[in-house]
Amino acid sequence: MIDIERKDSKRIMQLAIERARETMNEDLGGPFGAAIIDDDGNVLAVASNTVLGDNDATAHAEINAIRAASKQKGTHDLSGCTLYTTGYPCPMCLGAIIWANIKDIVYGCRPEDADRIGFRDDFIYDFIKNGSSERSILKIDEAERDACLELFNEYARKDKEIY
Repeated sequence: MIDIERKDSKRIMQLAIERARETMNEDLGGPFGAAIIDDDGNVLAVASNTVLGDNDATAHAEINAIRAASKQKGTHDLSGCTLYTTGYPCPMCLGAIIWANIKDIVYGCRPEDADRIGFRDDFIYDFIKNGSSERSILKIDEAERDACLELFNEYARKDKEIY
């Protein structure tokens, strides 16, 4: 675990819990909250799940917190930051956390806790583990690869930033 005193960890998680409870009770989203701190322990962002309020399937607490912390820092790179979340991150959020270069996560509830109250992360993990081939869940087809490769190669030739 990260090198933060237990009382600070509890305080930061409580911020995430309070934000989640607030928006949950406003029917904006589920019981998911997140907070991001920098390597000095400063709170950069506290956010909650606002999927219902925003009509946005990607408005998970972790995503909203990453967006707010990135804006606060003025960069997409959140290296050195720690994310606190009320529930173990879903596959989408794990991907975003990795893309943001966050290396430390502290979570409250386990995936089975979310499953028990009706959230369905397991089928997504299974879909990925099984090679993303279950077409009744999602059809993934390749098309126009040559045209897309041209675009990718143009980006590489221009020596654009890789992130």
